[in-house]
Amino acid sequence: MKYLLSLVLAGALIYFALRGIDWRAFAEGLGETRWGYALLYLLAALLALVFREERWRAMMLPLNPEVRRIDAWDSANVGNVVNVVLPGAGEFVRCGYISSKRFSYDKAFGTIVSERAWDVIAVGLLFVAALALNWNTFGSFFVDNIWQPLGSRMSLSLWWIIGALAVMAATCLLLVFRFRERSRFCGNAAGALRNMWSGLASVTRMRRPWAFALYTAGIWCMYMLMCYFVFRAVPALSHLTLLDALFISSVGNIASVIPVPGGIGAYHYLVALALQSLYGASWETGILAATLNHELHAIIILLVGALSYACLTVRRKK
Repeated sequence: MKYLLSLVLAGALIYFALRGIDWRAFAEGLGETRWGYALLYLLAALLALVFREERWRAMMLPLNPEVRRIDAWDSANVGNVVNVVLPGAGEFVRCGYISSKRFSYDKAFGTIVSERAWDVIAVGLLFVAALALNWNTFGSFFVDNIWQPLGSRMSLSLWWIIGALAVMAATCLLLVFRFRERSRFCGNAAGALRNMWSGLASVTRMRRPWAFALYTAGIWCMYMLMCYFVFRAVPALSHLTLLDALFISSVGNIASVIPVPGGIGAYHYLVALALQSLYGASWETGILAATLNHELHAIIILLVGALSYACLTVRRKK
């Protein structure tokens, strides 16, 4: 049901993003694309994957010093492929590939939860930095298209629901640890939660925390460069700067929280809307830039993921 609803949502967003497009103008823009910058985009995307794998491995090393770089790389890439089709499912898949007798599934999942939490913090900081550096340009778009719609939907009743869910979660945790010695189910649940917490807290036990910070910075610098190379590839957007790429990539990251397969539809709509509202680009140009950014990223993920899956299969057979 979850994936069916995600597909329906993706279809609705694609409809709103693509309706009214002049496909002849879109095709002309595609014909004018500078494909040399697309190659630079693919290089930056590959480096982003490398930084992600190195950061995840750095988080796992305090819990399992024997985790190999090749295993972390292949597990992460296969998980990325699954995420393209089923949002969020890839995180469980890569846990299954990387876990072992010494490194439990719960601990691996804890490292991924911690990794995602740091990503949310990084997205927030980058978005705030982009707004602070050029509020005159980006501020009105943020207020009109993100802040006000979000505020209108966050009614008081929704806050009550969130509060009630938080209280229920805290109560369940308390009961699990209270009865962990009397109930086998509570005991297993408590053990899994402790292992997950070990994974979450792994970042505090790293020998080189500065490396974690550098990997994180490298990931988001590559994402900004990917957006910038798309601007350079599309002649109508080639005048945009790295600061513009920072903001547009931050807007695109907001689409990642919408549960649709691979961000299809949500990403295209938000990016095209930002480019049209801020820079006066035509809707066709905005969709072209969003399509190049999204699909080139998907291509590198699918190619690298397929290779990693083949390597994992061969190693497991041996």
